[in-house]
Amino acid sequence: MSYLLRLVVPDRPGVLGAVATALGTAGIDIVSVDVLERGNGIAVDDVVVELPGDRLPDNLITVAQAVDGVQVESLRPFAGPLDTHRELDLLDALSRGDRAPAELLTAELPRVFHSGWAAIIDGAAQPAALAVDAVLAASEAAPSFVGLTLPWLPLDGPRLLPSDDPWLPERWQEMAIEMMAVPYGAGRAVVLGRSGGPAFRRSELLRLAHLIGIAATVAQLPPV
Repeated sequence: MSYLLRLVVPDRPGVLGAVATALGTAGIDIVSVDVLERGNGIAVDDVVVELPGDRLPDNLITVAQAVDGVQVESLRPFAGPLDTHRELDLLDALSRGDRAPAELLTAELPRVFHSGWAAIIDGAAQPAALAVDAVLAASEAAPSFVGLTLPWLPLDGPRLLPSDDPWLPERWQEMAIEMMAVPYGAGRAVVLGRSGGPAFRRSELLRLAHLIGIAATVAQLPPV
């Protein structure tokens, strides 16, 4: 079974290699590595690994943290498809015009960002309770925003929406739903979320904002 490890490691040569060696020695295969952040002497990496069927997930934490200075920020099952050009594949699909842009974005962004779901919301009418037709598109796992008042809409820029924000329904707080949102045209927002953490980092938010900016331009071009 595949798992996604988020590691906080000292930003010095050899540390990630030491983690890879430790995992390999324990019979755990590394499938992919994404570097999310670097700075202030640390790096944050998302590592997708394949765990043998006879191993418990907790073994991943034990093995990784046996390397000096390494901390496991989160561990969760990972069932998404793997590739190294996720953003490019999404932009290519948008350029072909095979599907409506909103439908394509909400279907593919969770794969790009290792998140659980995505939604596109028209927040022009906020702060009124969100109507059904204000949810322009959503992936299957997305919770319902209908009836909620979203005080952060309309967005004036990218925004992290942590699970302890007071506007979140109590059930969402109990599920530790972490979100981030970026503008997508006038009054609209793309929202990405996942339950149980980890919290989205600023680097992920800026990456999403950059990608959505390009996607909005590509979607307006004539299909190739």
